[in-house]
Amino acid sequence: MEITDIRLFPVNQDKLRAFVSIVLDNCFVVGDIKIISGSNGLFISMPSKRRKDGTFRDIAHPLNRGTRLAMEQKIEVGDKSDIRSLVQEPGDHLPMLDDAFPG
Repeated sequence: MEITDIRLFPVNQDKLRAFVSIVLDNCFVVGDIKIISGSNGLFISMPSKRRKDGTFRDIAHPLNRGTRLAMEQKIEVGDKSDIRSLVQEPGDHLPMLDDAFPG
């Protein structure tokens, strides 16, 4: 499985910085992936649905940590300059980007 396209839709709503859609193998789209500003920097939240009890459940997600990390790296590195521009708060950072692209 390969991410063949990434679309970034910037927003600036409290902690939500952007929505991302990815295309897998030029034939399957996963939308409503969120880039959220947390206490340790930006992170990716998979599409989810609110349950009747108020909790959220992912409706699409990687089955293992390695796949999740590969997706996060591809999304962040693929749109490095756009994602960096979403960081509004002092101290927000993307650890993977900082390691891969110092300065």
